[in-house]
Amino acid sequence: MDTFLSYFNGFAALADPLNFAMLVGGFLVGTFFGAMPGLTSVLAIALLLPVTYQIDVVPALIMCASIFMSGMYSGSITAITINIPGAPSSMMTALDGNKLMKRGKGANALGHAALGSMIGGTLGAVLLMAFMPIAAKVSLLIQTPGKFSLILFALIVIVIVEKGNLTKAAIAMLLGLMIATIGIDELLSVPRFTFGTENLIEGIDLMPLVIGAFAISEILVQAQNWRLEKQIDLQAVNSIRITRRDFIPLWSEVREIGIWVYLKSTVIGYLIGILPGAGGSMAAFVSYIEARRSSRKPEEYGQGSREGIAAAETANNAMCGGAFVPMLMFGIPGDPTTAIVLGVLVINGLQPGARLLENQADLISPMFAALIVSALILIPLTLYLLGPLFLKMVTISRGLLYSGIAVVALVGSYVATLSVFQMSLSLVLGILAFYMRRQNYSTVAMLLGFILGPDLEQYFRRAMSLSDNNPLIFLTSPDSLFFLLLTAAFVYMIVIRKPKSLPAA
Repeated sequence: MDTFLSYFNGFAALADPLNFAMLVGGFLVGTFFGAMPGLTSVLAIALLLPVTYQIDVVPALIMCASIFMSGMYSGSITAITINIPGAPSSMMTALDGNKLMKRGKGANALGHAALGSMIGGTLGAVLLMAFMPIAAKVSLLIQTPGKFSLILFALIVIVIVEKGNLTKAAIAMLLGLMIATIGIDELLSVPRFTFGTENLIEGIDLMPLVIGAFAISEILVQAQNWRLEKQIDLQAVNSIRITRRDFIPLWSEVREIGIWVYLKSTVIGYLIGILPGAGGSMAAFVSYIEARRSSRKPEEYGQGSREGIAAAETANNAMCGGAFVPMLMFGIPGDPTTAIVLGVLVINGLQPGARLLENQADLISPMFAALIVSALILIPLTLYLLGPLFLKMVTISRGLLYSGIAVVALVGSYVATLSVFQMSLSLVLGILAFYMRRQNYSTVAMLLGFILGPDLEQYFRRAMSLSDNNPLIFLTSPDSLFFLLLTAAFVYMIVIRKPKSLPAA
């Protein structure tokens, strides 16, 4: 009862002027970054992360939650209208949405995308709130060997769900683990891998890695592909005329899609969100394929199916709620966005785990409330009020946009760390991430390896100390054995059996 009372207080906290401003401001920022091809909600939170150093944790988490939800939804805007997904999670939406756009029903497609996002985002957040107390109790049953095996499971899953070369994903993960070892050894309090410089004694901060991997590298990628990527036809964009009334889906169309599609897609998205490293792209892909398999009109998929739009958008927004579960309970981010949100928690001295919900629910519950309000109210309201103006965003000069992002990224890196050396590391790591992306190495795997690496090492060394350096403790502890078997099962299903297709995380 106390937990659900804290949830209610979380909604009340949104009435505070600062919290409300962060909610609305974050939502608009997330919408802009999500709708702009090449930008994502991950980049938005990465750029705004320095702001969290200057404000309290509650408005910071509210801002992150609203950016996450809006960024996941708004990628459908350009996916439908100009066939360029604003976010990777909207690639499935583009298959059917742009077909409807070409038939003069683009506003209707946008309305169905918003409706699916609203339903999926709201129900995903409700599932998060409903099952979080259960997850907290389960987390208390996991001992030190089990925590090591759980993090090992997360790292392996993050590698194997990456589309492409598993070897390259593993190398990127190991690189993140190596970077995480630089600095003071937490158990022995001695410096290591500092290469004789005092600047590395404190290690590499999360901020330079986030800014470098997601902001600096993105700017370099966009500069390289300036003339190679699909160009936006500005004349075609300006010729699109959409009225507010057109955004409202017809009830007959919603009934034809069916409530079961929305519910099933929500569950799929939520469960995939819990899986470390899977992300919105996989949620949308799996939900779309399942909806097509069970549809009464599968031939319409890829030709302008509203059901396909609903399935994909419902799932990728429901993923937002699921991604918070492993991050809050075990410190294992479900996707890159929650990895950065984890950084916000750590910056403010909050440690993930069961005690977080018990002792500091007043700090976490406003974030849950922000997810629901963003999905249930702000998504449809923003589309209705600003929908006709959304397309104008893509006409902004790319040179002006990316030069502004570069300045904000570097200034933000310095403000967060107050270190010229750490700011310089942002450039170095950004160039490294750029070349990694050119060779199809996963920067997401590197980031998650960096975040999870310290805990992996800590729990391994503690478990070995408890067992007098006997590694059999990982096989004799029931919780550890469970996660090791689960790891083997995932490797068998995804790697050995080699499914025909697997979306990028």
